[in-house]
Amino acid sequence: MRSPHHMPTHPYPNSYEESEPELCPEPEPELRPGPEPLAPPNPRRGRRRRRRGRFAGLPFALKSVVALLVLAAFLTLADRWAVLYAEHKAADTLKDNLKLTAAPEVEIGGFPFLPQLVDGHLDSVKVTVPDVAADRVTLAAVSATARDVRLDGDGPTSVSGAHLPELHGDVLLSFADMNRELGASQVTFSGAARDRVSARGTLPVAGHDLRLKADVRVQRNGARGIATEIGGMRLDIGDLATYRPGTRPSEGLHLTPESAARLAHETQKVRALLEVPSVVRRMGVPQSTVREALANDDRLAALTGEPRFVHQAMRVNLLDLALAHPEILDRLGFDPALLDALSTLTRPALADRLSLAFKLPTPPSGDLRLRDVRVEKEGIRVRIEGSDLAVGS
Repeated sequence: MRSPHHMPTHPYPNSYEESEPELCPEPEPELRPGPEPLAPPNPRRGRRRRRRGRFAGLPFALKSVVALLVLAAFLTLADRWAVLYAEHKAADTLKDNLKLTAAPEVEIGGFPFLPQLVDGHLDSVKVTVPDVAADRVTLAAVSATARDVRLDGDGPTSVSGAHLPELHGDVLLSFADMNRELGASQVTFSGAARDRVSARGTLPVAGHDLRLKADVRVQRNGARGIATEIGGMRLDIGDLATYRPGTRPSEGLHLTPESAARLAHETQKVRALLEVPSVVRRMGVPQSTVREALANDDRLAALTGEPRFVHQAMRVNLLDLALAHPEILDRLGFDPALLDALSTLTRPALADRLSLAFKLPTPPSGDLRLRDVRVEKEGIRVRIEGSDLAVGS
């Protein structure tokens, strides 16, 4: 049975019922140019912005401090340049005025320098002068410091001189210079005590190198001089004899203990000495004992065998013997030319070779004095003081 509600299915659809009305297409929107693409960020520009921002963020007080520090650095540099220039000019002036072979070292103390220059007063000036000629020796270094120096001139740019109200320093006479200038590389000087210098070396005399020993006493001589006193001078002729310049009984040319001991065993040489009356008197041997010894070898052996004979033989001044009996000294082994040279080598002549004396020059104005002379390891050092000294015009 068919249902009454059953509608027959048509093979073709109803176009009026199923078809939808055709809609009109909407017009396409008009294309407009969009914004340009963003450029990639520039790292330098950002860094530059950050820097400006960081510095701009500093407080004003800190900026002021930095500016002041930079200004102070420039002023300090200018001040140091000015003091170096002034030290150089002062060194040249001292070299010309004092007629030095080399410019001294000048060090201006106090800081800052430019205000001192404008005011015409310097706190301190230290001057070191090397190699100053003083008589026969050279002073290794003269160092002095002047305080409250007053400058002469119309202004900072026209300084013509200086006034030194007070000066303190010291002078060094080095042993190295003394060895080179006085000893001629054959005599060396060294410190022996606070006021004594020891001289040791060789001294050529008549073709013979004699060993030299001497002690030099150093002392102040007046206000500006140093004097030396030579003591204990002796020249050793090997182990044969010792020469001490002078006229006292202990001075002259005498046999050494070793040489006198050898002489006691040489009969012929002893006989030659005992035959000279002046030698016998100097030895202090009785004339009767000498006559017996010359007549009998046993008596002679007994005389020379006594311990005191060596000391008696050493009493004889061989220079006196050389004048009257040069042949005896020739038999003892002495060179006649050496004996002649020793007879003319007096104490003053030998002392002059070892003299360390010197004197400071007189200043054109003011006072300059030497104080406190002392011997140190490196040489002789003398303290100096000065007052009211003038430099320049």
